[in-house]
Amino acid sequence: MAGHTDNSIVINAPLDVVWRITNDLENWPNLFTEYAKTEIVEQVDDHTVNFRLTMHPDGQGNQWSWVSQRSWDEATHTTKSHRIETGWFEYMHINWYYEPADGGTTMRWVQDFTMKPDAPFKDEQMEANLNKNTKIQMQVIKERVEAQAAQS
Repeated sequence: MAGHTDNSIVINAPLDVVWRITNDLENWPNLFTEYAKTEIVEQVDDHTVNFRLTMHPDGQGNQWSWVSQRSWDEATHTTKSHRIETGWFEYMHINWYYEPADGGTTMRWVQDFTMKPDAPFKDEQMEANLNKNTKIQMQVIKERVEAQAAQS
């Protein structure tokens, strides 16, 4: 069985502001609480980059890091990402969607994945973990984007 998550949040800021701030990959360590570092590895073309994410160490001292590819389409306000270095995932695809909403912008993340057979988590467990963490990260991003938008 494949894993699937679909989460969204309304950010009280204009779509162009939310789009700009949340797609500034090098600023992700200031936007997310879980990332210690973001590094652009390769500019593939005008709308695609390969980038390395490095997380803060977990409770056991592991500092997870991987390379993903992200493509964006500003005309449709969508992004598509997938892990190049898959780690415990057979595959991991993440799509972000942005739409105008009353009072701001709806930001939606859809993740589709399958865990490798030797991974310490099954698909269902990772799905629950991702759903829990995504809600936390979306709330943090909402607060940080709204704070930046209020200063502009």
